[in-house]
Amino acid sequence: MIIEIRAKNCYAFEDDITFSMKADMRNKKFGANVHKENNFNVLKTVGIYGPNNAGKTCLIKCIRAIRNVLLNKKNGLMPNIFTDSDVCELGVTFMASGRKFSYDFKYDAEKEEYIYESFSEIFKDQYNNEKEVCWLKKDTVSEIYECIDESVQNMISVVSKNNLLCYVVDTSKFEHINEMKQILVGFAEKIDIINMNNIPMQHTIELMKNKNQLQQKVVEFIKNADLYMDNFEYVDMDKIQLKTGEGDEKPDEKVLDIPENIMDQIRLVSTYKGVHVPSMMFDSTGTKKIAAIASYVIEALEQGRILVVDELDSSIHFKLTRAIVAMFNNELNTSAQMIFTVHDINLMDCKRMFRKEQIWFVHKDEEGVYVYSLADFTAQQGVRDTTDVMEKYRKGALGALPDPELINSLLSIKSGVKGG
Repeated sequence: MIIEIRAKNCYAFEDDITFSMKADMRNKKFGANVHKENNFNVLKTVGIYGPNNAGKTCLIKCIRAIRNVLLNKKNGLMPNIFTDSDVCELGVTFMASGRKFSYDFKYDAEKEEYIYESFSEIFKDQYNNEKEVCWLKKDTVSEIYECIDESVQNMISVVSKNNLLCYVVDTSKFEHINEMKQILVGFAEKIDIINMNNIPMQHTIELMKNKNQLQQKVVEFIKNADLYMDNFEYVDMDKIQLKTGEGDEKPDEKVLDIPENIMDQIRLVSTYKGVHVPSMMFDSTGTKKIAAIASYVIEALEQGRILVVDELDSSIHFKLTRAIVAMFNNELNTSAQMIFTVHDINLMDCKRMFRKEQIWFVHKDEEGVYVYSLADFTAQQGVRDTTDVMEKYRKGALGALPDPELINSLLSIKSGVKGG
């Protein structure tokens, strides 16, 4: 589970930002929303609000970059365009197998070099005191090299900077570095990142091809989300009844259209009142997106994965987005986590659904981009557990609210028409 994301000079973020999923246990409300293990308390879900182009997606990009770096993939990192520095800084604190770890790195995007990386394990006693034990520190600028495997320490300064240390040495020969690699890779492999405006159906198709318990759970999820649907299945082509010309059609949504797998998509069949129809041709955009996200949600809950969703509420009814989040907040969920960006303020509900620290904002002004939590607002500032947070947000008291001046566009258009 992700506990904290740190970033500096990455994408829209020029200054240090910290996004935290630590639970404030002074607050006893909605205890089921917190994963508790070995004295560590981590939020199961967090929703991120903010206007368009403020930086919500950039926060998702930071998580993706961290995942890709740990999996030895192309990181896609870009420094902030308003700084002179080429060095992107990222860090993550996370839980794995009941243990807490912290990993940070600095990447020179111009030279394509990892000039800094550090990995630590964090222990907590019964009094909530934390102690950090360094496993690795590689600082090529300050020429500081530390490693819990002493035999590795002398070689750090001479190995390539083009990749992380665990990918440029034979880790099988070093006990702790090998364990560190397994921990980092195991954590990164559990992260799924999807954008609801461009979500691939292929993941659900692959699950639907295999008749097993997971497939049945995906089907039940989709049926429960669409009250009018009798069934959802992946069938042989001879079981699909198409009228003349229908087989040549393609889905309206380009984001759901995978040309090379169009026949796979046609074999996804929805049943309404006993009539079987190809889902891609007949179902609404919202139903298709529900079908696409279903496999990710079920796998996350079943296997204890981390699901990161950009624009969760895109084309989906607010009751469905609320129900999906509630699945992760439920006490039956003991290991899965969900982070999502959203515009729908119906989810901003601290009376029936969320703890204050589960609601985050990204605000942008001329000075920079800010990432902060609803929990940062005190009772003296008018935010309590009983406060109508939605109304506060509507009035702009919490920031991260767009202020469009579209009336000026209308006046310009009309004045232009009159002038003509």
